[in-house]
Amino acid sequence: MSHLDPNAIRTLFSRAMSTLYRDEVPAYGTLLELVRDVNDATLAAHPAERARLEELGELDRISEERHGAIRLGTPQELATMRRLFAVMGMFPVGYYDLSVAGVPVHSTAFRPLDDAALNANPFRVFTSLLRLDLITDDALRAEAQKVLEDRRIFTEGCLEFIARAEAQGGLSAKDAEAFVAEALETFRWHPEANVSHALYQRLHAAHRLVADVVAFKGPHINHLTPRTLDIDEVQRLMPERGIAPKAVIEGPPSRAVPILLRQTSFKALEEPVSYSDGVTTVAGSHTARFGEIEQRGLALTPKGQALYDRLLTQTREIGRPAADGSNASDYMETLARVFAEFPDDLETLRAEGLGYFRYSATGKAATGADLSRDASALVAAGVLRADPIIYEDFLPVSAAGIFQSNLGDEAAQSFVANPNRDRFEADLGVPVVDLHQRYAEAEAASLAQARAVLGRAHA
Repeated sequence: MSHLDPNAIRTLFSRAMSTLYRDEVPAYGTLLELVRDVNDATLAAHPAERARLEELGELDRISEERHGAIRLGTPQELATMRRLFAVMGMFPVGYYDLSVAGVPVHSTAFRPLDDAALNANPFRVFTSLLRLDLITDDALRAEAQKVLEDRRIFTEGCLEFIARAEAQGGLSAKDAEAFVAEALETFRWHPEANVSHALYQRLHAAHRLVADVVAFKGPHINHLTPRTLDIDEVQRLMPERGIAPKAVIEGPPSRAVPILLRQTSFKALEEPVSYSDGVTTVAGSHTARFGEIEQRGLALTPKGQALYDRLLTQTREIGRPAADGSNASDYMETLARVFAEFPDDLETLRAEGLGYFRYSATGKAATGADLSRDASALVAAGVLRADPIIYEDFLPVSAAGIFQSNLGDEAAQSFVANPNRDRFEADLGVPVVDLHQRYAEAEAASLAQARAVLGRAHA
């Protein structure tokens, strides 16, 4: 029996998820139209960039590109989610401790790993596990644990298809379509809560995110994010499309050479929910799901990341962005001023080892060139070109900033930074992939291949 390529299964799932979310959150459809218009205009205005993306095989992925985010409640849910995503060729990359930003979760991102898979469809899901150990109310923690242990977020059909894929090494096209339909049920919004209104209020008082995870039947997708090539233009145009953006774009400031990840969003929806204690049903509401847009730039090396982290910390010591946007202008001005220290041209970024680059032969004759020289010399000689490797991962402070801007400053609490990667990986069932290792390997592989091409041409 032939198996459908995991990349194709991932595309089926991401498109089905996009349709689902458009039905549940109509403003998401408006957002997609806006991002498409801005991307088309950006590419039309920069034909050289369009040609570069097309040559690298990165152009077609942009219109398909989405990332989602979910929050899980138990180690068992996390381990099963890992198996579900593996069917689609998605694996856990990176460990993120959000307690440092006042959010009681730690997380990873499930995504494709190699260049071919990323270019086929770079769908990612930022997946968080609730840290009930950070909740100080013992009684509430025990009640929440009981609710989570009793719920089942995967359908029996979904579990059967996961087991079948593992046993057979994949799924047929027919089974893949059925698997996607079953898996989608896990991510669907359920307006009937798992708890009474009184318990919901206590969970909400402990932390809004605790209520979002514990009180519902499943890990509803809380945003689905398209990628834009010009997030400042999207931010400017959102009000014209009837969408109110958050006041501050999270991440680095606007630059000539984009780095890492910039994100903005629109306000979370207040959605009707029914709460029941088994006898009495109470009508209420819950606020969590929102729309988000992202712009991705150069992946930074550990040296570059350390510089980014230092400058961001320096910025936030001067002032943090308020959730209501009241100090947005001051914050963005400070961010730009502090980040002026970060080099903003590709050659300096590469020469100083601040970013990862993909090397390829230019086609220029290497006659007389010493092919043993380092990459910089070969680039200077014009026989190699260096293109930025796109950052495929996430920024915990930005993720927390999006969350807090949607739910208010009171959503943030003063948790002591409490990373526990060993515990997270034990719950996950495998080690997470080191994201810097992936970028370094991609850069090294591209350089080796480019040298081989030069060597053959020279010979």
